[in-house]
Amino acid sequence: MSFITINNEPSQHEPVHIHYEDLGSGQPVVLIHGWPYSGDMWEYQVNELLQHGLRCITYDRRGFGKSSRPAAGYDYDTLTADLHALLEHLDLQNAVLVGFSMGGGEVVRYCAKYGTARIAKIVLISSVTPFMLKTADNPHGVEQAVFDGMLKGIKEDRIAFLDSFGKAFFGISLIYHPVSTPMLDHYRTIAGFASPLATQQCAVSFAGTDFRQDMASIKVPVLIIHGESDKTVPLETGGNQTATLLPDAVYLIYQGAPHGLFYTNRDSLNRDLLTFIANNTAAGEPPIRPVGVFAETKF
Repeated sequence: MSFITINNEPSQHEPVHIHYEDLGSGQPVVLIHGWPYSGDMWEYQVNELLQHGLRCITYDRRGFGKSSRPAAGYDYDTLTADLHALLEHLDLQNAVLVGFSMGGGEVVRYCAKYGTARIAKIVLISSVTPFMLKTADNPHGVEQAVFDGMLKGIKEDRIAFLDSFGKAFFGISLIYHPVSTPMLDHYRTIAGFASPLATQQCAVSFAGTDFRQDMASIKVPVLIIHGESDKTVPLETGGNQTATLLPDAVYLIYQGAPHGLFYTNRDSLNRDLLTFIANNTAAGEPPIRPVGVFAETKF
């Protein structure tokens, strides 16, 4: 296993070790996982991207997966410093940053703090950007009571919360079962392995961090993908508002797709990632596909 050591917090008694996997060769694609999972969530993307000659780097956010579980450092500035350290350690150039859900925040904050000299393109999938919390100047956000309820559930019975959360995450309903019970159990196990403290503090961070000012720093081509039926980061909160702030981005809405479309809509997602990475479309040029809703095959 590969790790980098982070010493970006003088107040910490011990350094933080970030676990990562670096597979393949070619243009590097850095895949940043969502909450409350780990880099293992990307298995269906990594397997496909490797077959098309790309280099895939996944890592576990601090507090998750095989990385260290410190008591602090779950704010976006620190989390993005971890990402920056990884890119510096591997000396990545011409990289594609792919952020899912919470990971979209790290992508955008990275561009704002560190620039895009190492970055060729970015992809925001089911992203929490630009601002999740409903406020007077963010009417499309999610009510604070929703996040309060999440924290209450995590603190009272974290595993039961994760079990219920996973079903909504993947859009499970009485008539729609895009994920098998064993696979749901697998993802719940990944989430359950995370630090309880990190699970709580990261939820606070993605709920309350405002990325609207950061968006202006993005000067590279962007692909935005969001599910029409996302109940975790609603379309009107995430994809629609992100696309408004990045009007030159390629914006794809997957009809009927839930939040966890990296699995439920994996074939379409992989196809669109590969097309965007290979395509020379730059900001301001015609998108690779017309903006809007298009039909998706249900699994």
